[in-house]
Amino acid sequence: MTAGARALSWVLLSWLVAACSNGTPGQPSGAGSAAIPTGAVPVATAPPPPPATPEPPIVRSEGMPGSFAPLARKADPAVATVKARVERQQHPGGRRRTVAEGLGTAFVYDPEGFLLTNNHVIEGATDILVSFVDGRDIKAAVVGRDKHTDVAVLKVEEKGLPSLPLGDSDLIEVGDWVVAIGNPFGLSHTVSAGILSAKGRTRDDVKGLDPSGYFNFLQTDASINPGNSGGPLLNLKGEVVGINAAVRANANNIGFAIPINMVRQLLPMLLRDGKIRRSQVGVFVDFLNSIEAARLKRPDRKGAWVKTVVAGGPADRAGIAPDDVILAFEGKPISDPNELRWMASIAGVNKVVTLRVARLERVFDVRLTLGELPELTEEPDEP
Repeated sequence: MTAGARALSWVLLSWLVAACSNGTPGQPSGAGSAAIPTGAVPVATAPPPPPATPEPPIVRSEGMPGSFAPLARKADPAVATVKARVERQQHPGGRRRTVAEGLGTAFVYDPEGFLLTNNHVIEGATDILVSFVDGRDIKAAVVGRDKHTDVAVLKVEEKGLPSLPLGDSDLIEVGDWVVAIGNPFGLSHTVSAGILSAKGRTRDDVKGLDPSGYFNFLQTDASINPGNSGGPLLNLKGEVVGINAAVRANANNIGFAIPINMVRQLLPMLLRDGKIRRSQVGVFVDFLNSIEAARLKRPDRKGAWVKTVVAGGPADRAGIAPDDVILAFEGKPISDPNELRWMASIAGVNKVVTLRVARLERVFDVRLTLGELPELTEEPDEP
């Protein structure tokens, strides 16, 4: 190779090395950046905007709640403070005077102006005012109420209200997170959180309740105090699973709520009739203990033990006798007397139903027509 050829080869080699270091000829040196000539000053570019901060999730991926703030912010506009005024006449023809002013909570479940609360919040009220977090005060009227379950439906003449969806209280499990919103001690729109502590609490567990009532409480350690009554108990989806109702005296963070599935069963009757017209089988029932279960040759203590049959009532006419054990109502198993009382009471007056009955070793079905349960019942165990 001649000296000229060697010099040309050296120039080409140097050019190729530079191309590999700074990018191919005519192309940027490095992905996405323009080649900067030697000695040139780079032009500053604006930094990219910071990513938008996402709303904190209610539940983190590991299952722990991140923040209850999104849930509370969304639910709070549908929760109202209830002010119920009770007036009485001092004497016939005299002036009326206010004798009590109750304070509680309600929540909108239907944007057409329907709210749910406790019966004891509005019982006997002559004027009801509901106040929302946006400052609106609206007069409300009672559409329907039931003392024996402590449920009441209110109506306001305003539509398009924020509302809360009703969930499924059968699906929530002990240990699940729940959130309560209400007005404890008049402190409006207070949010408290806890877990579902237990299910199926009855009047035997919560002392001082109406002995003729029907109770199947959800128990929670979310703070529920006077003024919370009638407010929603929410799951982490923001669905109502219960209506906060009662606090056990001298208990530490134990509150009770009416399961929303129980309320769902009552709503059609309350909206149609304004009250619950209850039906009955016509028997007095009790729990089976181990001694009576052995005597009646029952393999377990499930069912409602018939102690007395009302003469001339539906059960009497159908041939049910004392010491029979009612095992099922319309195909649904009966685990205890409370279940029978509830199912029989809401099935419907004059409805024909089928009971499964055990009489010692014999098990058979009985069809009967339900009667009407008197409004004032002296004996609380009559379904």
